[in-house]
Parts: sequence; structure tokens; C-alpha cells
Amino acid sequence: MNERVLVTGASGFAGSHLVELLAARGPVYAWSRSAPPKDFAHLATWQRVDLLDRAAVREAIADIRPTSVFHCAGSPHVAQSWHDTATPFSSNVIATHHLLEALGAADCGTRVLISGSATIYAPSPVPIDEAHAIAPASPYALSKLAQEQLGIRAIAEDGLDVVLTRSFNHTGPRQTTAFAAPSMARQIALIERGAIEPVIKVGNLDARRDFTDVRDVVRAYVQLVERGKTGAVYNVASGVAHTIRSVLDGLIELSRVDVRVEPDPGRLRPHDIPVLVGNAGRLRAATGWTPELTFEQMLADLLGYWRKAVV
Repeated sequence: MNERVLVTGASGFAGSHLVELLAARGPVYAWSRSAPPKDFAHLATWQRVDLLDRAAVREAIADIRPTSVFHCAGSPHVAQSWHDTATPFSSNVIATHHLLEALGAADCGTRVLISGSATIYAPSPVPIDEAHAIAPASPYALSKLAQEQLGIRAIAEDGLDVVLTRSFNHTGPRQTTAFAAPSMARQIALIERGAIEPVIKVGNLDARRDFTDVRDVVRAYVQLVERGKTGAVYNVASGVAHTIRSVLDGLIELSRVDVRVEPDPGRLRPHDIPVLVGNAGRLRAATGWTPELTFEQMLADLLGYWRKAVV
């Protein structure tokens, strides 16, 4: 049987890394609302599909009849969700409903991975496993919980084959500067070029987060599609908490110039969880997955990406 793999949100952060990884294995269909990035146009069959267009999604799914779907499309921004609550609910909930509905109508036995978020968990000072209490603390987190519930409903009521993740923080090349690590890396790259003053603007540096390199995260997604259990939820996490300050310190250590740090109130979130770190034991047991890239390599590659991007 020919594999027909579909990645939604394929021009985005995790989606683009998935396309790279999957293209080495066979043909990939890649959905994006915009034109594909030039560097990736040759890696997949690109289609401009708006997941909010119910009819277009149904037509495209009926045409492809994918054997597996990596659903990475959606709004990824926690901080921005406080200023624009409509976007995360449309992009994460309505879009997912349209996709699952279309797959149910096509009835082609597709395995679907829905990439969810660990922000749905209640705060905890210790690593969180999948049985931990749920308490979404932002409009974004609430939308990701609703997205997950759609996947569970699709299994029970429509007989779809869905695997769910609750992914903890990940970063790496191509992540937007709406997130702390790439924002700091880009500022350093601009300072090195003399394009801005040697000052890095930062938000809360005391928050502790579980950072995994995006390339390790997408490896976990592929392994879960291959070996994950239908209906199961899997944390994708390193199990190690790093302060945002340690991310900044690591990037500054790699910098070629001296910089100073200044707080920026505009970068603070209304509600910032102090600690978010995951226990990925269920993922390891199911697939054998462990992170391959170190924290230091992740930061070096992130800064290297922005040094090229700001040229």
C-alpha cells in the first residue's frame, strides 16, 4: 500500500521540520495557507488549503485520501491569545473540527497525530505526567484543550485513529520572534551586525521551562504515528527545566560582542506559569524516544539560524 503522508501547517515552525524529516522517507503532501518557503518547495507536494474553509478541506482530503496526517496547523502564541482570543479558537478548534470531519467522511483509515500543548496542565513544581490535573490558564491553552477533546470525540463517535500529544516548550531554527528564545537570538544577531544598540529587551527571566529542540520533537511525532496507541495522550518533553535566564545566558555566552540586558514590560504575560516541566515516560515506553540534541546545541543552532537570517 502506498503511503500518503499529509502535514498541515507545513510552512510553520514544527511543520517545516516535519516536512524535512518525512521527505527523506517518501512523498509528502504539505498544506499551507501561503506559498511554500523557497527552501522547502521541492520537498513536498504543496497545496494551499485554508482549514477554516470546510468545503475546501473536504475536497482536498477526498482527493488525497491520506494514510497519515500530522496536524501542526494552528495558532501557537500564548501571549498573543490574551489580546486576540478569536484566532486561537478558530485556528485550533474550528480548523481541527473541519479536518477530522473531512477524514471521517473520506473513511480512508487515516492515522492522525494532533500536536497539542502542555499549557493545558495545572502548575506543578515537579515533572508533570499525563495524569496530572488539567487547568488551562490562557485562551491559547483553553483552545488546545478543546482541540484535544475534538480528537477524543472523533475516536469515540467517528471511529478515527487519533494519537494526541501534549508538547512542552520547543525551540530551534525558524521559530518566530514571538517566543523568548528566538527573540533573544535575533537581537544578538542584530547586535553583532551593528544594526541595533547592544541591548537585549527581555520579559520574565525567572520562569522555568522544559525546552526540547524542535528536531527532536518532530522525531517523536513520527515515532508516535508509527507506534503510538490510538486515543493515548503523550507528553513530548526533555524532563529538564531551564530558566529563561539560562537560555539568555547561554546565548550571550555564544555572542561575539558584549551586550547588556534590559527588562521590557511589553514582553510580560498577564499570567505566566512559574514552572512547566514534563515527564515523557509514556512516550519513551511506547517508542524508545529520547532527545538527541543537547540544550547547548539547540541554542547554538538557534543563534546560527538568526545570524544568517538577519544578513
